[in-house]
Amino acid sequence: MKRQKRDRFQRAYVHGYKAGVTGRSRDDCPSQDVNLREYWMSGWREGRGDQWSGMTGVSGIHKNPMVMT
Repeated sequence: MKRQKRDRFQRAYVHGYKAGVTGRSRDDCPSQDVNLREYWMSGWREGRGDQWSGMTGVSGIHKNPMVMT
């Protein structure tokens, strides 16, 4: 069975979300590409919002960014 590669933009979003939830700075975005950076920042903003709302650890397990479409 072949494995399908995930979309680059979704991967950027997920990595940004994880960075936001863990409290990393938005300056840590690894991409210089404008489009990828935009998706990374969107994920980072949502992750920071979830961190501020207390959705970290077990309380935020239902909001897994890998499942989001």
